[in-house]
Amino acid sequence: MSDTRPKTLADAVRRLRAGDPAGAWAVLPESLRDLARRAGDGLTRLRGGSRPDAAASSAGRVLSETYAGPPGQRAYRLYVPAGYRGRPVPLVVMLHGCTQSPEDFAAGTGMNALAEAETFLVAYPEQTRRANQALCWNWFSPADQPRDRGETGVIAGITRAVMAAYAVDPRRLYIAGLSAGGAAAANVASAYPDLYAAVGVHSGLCALAARDLPGALAAMRDGAAGQAPPIPTIVFHGDRDATVNPKNGAALISATGGRLIRREDGRSPNGRAFEKSLYADETGRPAHEHWVIHGSGHAWSGGNPAGSYTDPQGPDAAREMWRFFKEHPRRG
Repeated sequence: MSDTRPKTLADAVRRLRAGDPAGAWAVLPESLRDLARRAGDGLTRLRGGSRPDAAASSAGRVLSETYAGPPGQRAYRLYVPAGYRGRPVPLVVMLHGCTQSPEDFAAGTGMNALAEAETFLVAYPEQTRRANQALCWNWFSPADQPRDRGETGVIAGITRAVMAAYAVDPRRLYIAGLSAGGAAAANVASAYPDLYAAVGVHSGLCALAARDLPGALAAMRDGAAGQAPPIPTIVFHGDRDATVNPKNGAALISATGGRLIRREDGRSPNGRAFEKSLYADETGRPAHEHWVIHGSGHAWSGGNPAGSYTDPQGPDAAREMWRFFKEHPRRG
């Protein structure tokens, strides 16, 4: 029997060069995927990284749950760390990007491993193909943007369902997402500033950046103005992103109305240079951050290659988002 691995690897490389990391991963046989995972973990350790594969290292539980309420119904995964003992802990809601699943997003971001180390809950709402064939959150649909309606209402409903079932600190509720999930996170945070304390948007767009699919495609291509959630906001975007124009990240930070107080240049231990800008709110307190990752495309910065749409060479977006969230409990 002839060995088809060279042809398979060549196909995977071709897909990667074409900007299709999910397709590249899909064509690899499981034996090569396992090798890639183990190699990725080894490289992370050699480069000074500290986050292991989330699925392999987590000692907590991953629960499959379903929310159903007036806005609609969605399944979600909930990560409960081993250290949870019934005392109030933070909750982070994570919204995956197009073509992704909660499991894929959890593996790529490594958020479960962070939750295990820091003792917080993580909820991963799951989009359905019935709602969107590409599994994108419908951030551009007027039916899914308002408070208590559509997907925005469902995601808030999932948040409240977790709060009802577990001891959650109501001052430490956070939401984040990638790409379409990032745009949806901005929408949800804008609709519920009384629920969430801070928001993280990775490779996403402003809240209400579009009102239909043609407008969404134009916003992704060219950049678009919109609204910023009236809560602390951290934005990550690669300056080589060919899927969602990096102008969108800059537009979101601009919409916060924050005043630039410091700009820093740095380099990730894994190789990528970045620019970090810190902005103050109207009281003069640091409230918003904008990270521009040089040379990175449409991918979660510092992510694990076990998941799709990740860039292991960038600064660790999950860790930095969690650090930012810890600094910003909800006021009042």
